[in-house]
Amino acid sequence: MTAIQIADRAGVRELTLNRPEVHNAFDDALIAELTAAVQTAASDPAVRAVVLTGAGASFSAGADLNWMRGMASASEQENRDDSLRLAELMRTLQFCPKPTIARVNGAAYGGGVGLVACCDIAIGADTAKFGLTEVKLGLVPAVISPYVLHAIGLRQARKLFLTGEVFDAHEAQRIGLLHRVVAAEALDDAVAFTLKLLAKAGPEAQREAKQLALRMAGHEEDGAERIDHDNAALIARLRVSTEGQEGLSAFLDKRAPAWVGGG
Repeated sequence: MTAIQIADRAGVRELTLNRPEVHNAFDDALIAELTAAVQTAASDPAVRAVVLTGAGASFSAGADLNWMRGMASASEQENRDDSLRLAELMRTLQFCPKPTIARVNGAAYGGGVGLVACCDIAIGADTAKFGLTEVKLGLVPAVISPYVLHAIGLRQARKLFLTGEVFDAHEAQRIGLLHRVVAAEALDDAVAFTLKLLAKAGPEAQREAKQLALRMAGHEEDGAERIDHDNAALIARLRVSTEGQEGLSAFLDKRAPAWVGGG
């Protein structure tokens, strides 16, 4: 089983995160496969739009448990390299020249929220839950922060980065992470409707329109890569810090970290 399933239909490239047994959590293989799949779709003239979704009950639960164990024991340089690979995935999706749709079929946490934020259009099931819960581990959502901040704005990002609270699909729509919320059984119809709208537009105009919007917002690829290096260094430093080590250890041991009295 590969980490990503790829399907084509009528000019649409559907990329499905395919680790349902771990709620489509990220590991090295998923990150590498998804980055390559988005790059391939971006350069394929037969692809008019990309749909990103998850297999099973969840969209993506963020970091895989075994991946987190690796983070906890890795050096700062290894953590930086690891973070740069995730940053490349987010940047590749953000600047993909084709229209991208997040079909949010279930829960999205951490990096899963980052994937939703990087897509041009996000449609979610009303049962989906979301969270940027990194602070509970003594960490921060560094790599995904530029994309989340562009999606929901500074005010909402400050609140969610600091509290780590979990919120529902309607709140995700209210703050701008989702464009539309529908019943789970209506999700495919909602995505199909949006794809029909996209199919009526000129592909060259769409590519230019996307670049225009990003450029006018001051978000260009060269600058994003520089920011990614700074954020990778930040998360690497926090992962090997005393607090980060305690947070990761507490999570892996299924106990409360010391700062809430459980250590």
